[in-house]
Amino acid sequence: MHGFWKAAKALSALWSIIGLFSVLLYCPGPAQAHEVRPALLKITEDQPGWYEVVWKVPVVSGKVLGISAVLPDTLNPVGPISVVQTGAAQVESAVYKTETDSIVGKEIFIDGLNVLQVDVVVQISLADGIAYSTILKPSLPRYTVPKNPDKLEVFKSYLVLGVEHILSGIDHLLFVLALILIIKDRWRLLMAITAFTVAHSITLALAALGAARVPSQPTEAVIALSILFLAVEIVRMRNGRIGITERAPWIVAFLFGLIHGLGFAGALSEVGLPQSAIPLALFSFNVGVELGQLTFVAVVIAVGLGLQILVSSIGSFLPALQRSVSSVSAYCIGGVATFWLVERLSAF
Repeated sequence: MHGFWKAAKALSALWSIIGLFSVLLYCPGPAQAHEVRPALLKITEDQPGWYEVVWKVPVVSGKVLGISAVLPDTLNPVGPISVVQTGAAQVESAVYKTETDSIVGKEIFIDGLNVLQVDVVVQISLADGIAYSTILKPSLPRYTVPKNPDKLEVFKSYLVLGVEHILSGIDHLLFVLALILIIKDRWRLLMAITAFTVAHSITLALAALGAARVPSQPTEAVIALSILFLAVEIVRMRNGRIGITERAPWIVAFLFGLIHGLGFAGALSEVGLPQSAIPLALFSFNVGVELGQLTFVAVVIAVGLGLQILVSSIGSFLPALQRSVSSVSAYCIGGVATFWLVERLSAF
């Protein structure tokens, strides 16, 4: 088991170097730490036959994604369409009216979705209190509004959002990788990851429910700072000095987990929560985040088990390899975190 743990930590270090180059290659402009946020189609029936429609499309590298919402033919626009563009999205809003037919049983189609790797969250609220929530994907760009909403659909939709957010949130994954590099004992690592999970679950819930409001820019800057802090801790450890993370990893993981939870809440706020199923959506999103995080850690451990087989052939070279890769990875993680920190501070 000791050989496995060394192999797993060496793998983690190598992964962080690969992650650095992935960041640089993936981003044509400034490095981004989060995934492309999903688009949002929100349809609210204020009174029978009158619908307020909000269509929110992400902006990537200064360009609005080439997708459009095709509404049922029975909905007729009333007045002009309002268009507002921010740095992250373009928001169109308009009022529609139908003379006789309800939106129930009608089809909604997202044109252009089949050629883009982006999800579309659809939220529909009717005047009688019935609400629907689903996610449309490139493989399934159509949705027929059913007569009765499916609560399981809400759970699945927000579960998928949570998994996708954590697995494409490079900054959160780098934080977990740094913990693996610092904490030598697997049980202490488990305690640290548990503390991280509990902490970001608390702030995610508080922020999503409106009990805690923190601006996104300072939050993202502190998240970058947390990764930089762990990178410094790795360097200190390589120089024979014991840092606070190695002495009390659960405390560091918990404190920074509170900040990372606010970052998760920022992603959730982009699409909002269905008013008729807020607890369910919040719970499933959080479960998705945890499943994604555990999947990431499990992959590291699984590949580490495979590397354990190679330990005997590597022999005495493994400790030297681990030290070299660990040192390089610390500077790679710190370099990326520093870039994010400067970028986010400059956006204030």
